[in-house]
Amino acid sequence: MGFRLANTDGRAALVFGDNYYDLEKLSGGKIGSDPMEALAEVDTLGDLSAGLAEQTPTGRLEDVRLGSPSPRPRNCYGIGLNYRNHAEEGGMPIPDAPLVFTKFPSCIVGPDDDVEMRSDYVDYEGELVAVIGRGGKDIAVGDGWKHVAGLCVGQDISDRPAQFAAAPPQFNLGKSFDTYGPMGPILVSPDELPEGGAMELVTKVNDEVRQKDSTGDLIFDVPTLVSYLSHITTLNPGDVIFTGTPGGVGVFGGKLLKDGDVITTSIEGLGTVTNRCVRVADHPRADVVPLPIKNAMAGKSPG
Repeated sequence: MGFRLANTDGRAALVFGDNYYDLEKLSGGKIGSDPMEALAEVDTLGDLSAGLAEQTPTGRLEDVRLGSPSPRPRNCYGIGLNYRNHAEEGGMPIPDAPLVFTKFPSCIVGPDDDVEMRSDYVDYEGELVAVIGRGGKDIAVGDGWKHVAGLCVGQDISDRPAQFAAAPPQFNLGKSFDTYGPMGPILVSPDELPEGGAMELVTKVNDEVRQKDSTGDLIFDVPTLVSYLSHITTLNPGDVIFTGTPGGVGVFGGKLLKDGDVITTSIEGLGTVTNRCVRVADHPRADVVPLPIKNAMAGKSPG
């Protein structure tokens, strides 16, 4: 049985329609209120979800603040160049293996939280996000979905000066500023979604469509990424994988984010994250525009 899991005001809850059901109460205390604890109990979540129509809701989703479905992951991975059109817009070769970087877990925030920018060269990257449920090591590709608790929408916000401040680029730093990992609004188990995971992804900035693609166009799909990572490091319940962004990012069109911009990213069947951009301060190299950024904004290869 599938399920929809939310973080409602910091408490784990199951979702049915427009209502939520506090998980600690629903489970009779067998599962606590911490969303991280819930992610390790995917079988129980499915069983409890089967009977939600007969339960009294705790409240309506519109009346609570939603947080990240995995607010404190042990690990958070990002995948670069995982859509062909994104690699092509940057003049980069299609990778033969997943290009993996890390986003520091401290960057994770909720689906409606502000993005706090610290330079004038900050970019959006709408993405499908997978969250691990059953942990594991050396997972076969064919078993990959069994280890995924669910999918949600994410924004892999990127500070380009920090990313390209050194050679080779420091993807981990440029993409790990506080607030640079919005995700949500709820976590949807794979069996609640289309087989194969092909869903439309649309990212808008101030209602202007900047990215539009299908998650079915991923070069390395979710089971492949789960398997690949698990052969290197043990995956844990709650670990997060930002699976990559399609073409249309701001740096290649000279459309980087500005103070007051509103980013909305929607994925069919998963919902929408909406994040307002707020210019709060400068980081140490905020005023240094590296050559790769200048080239990209001029329509040249970043290299």
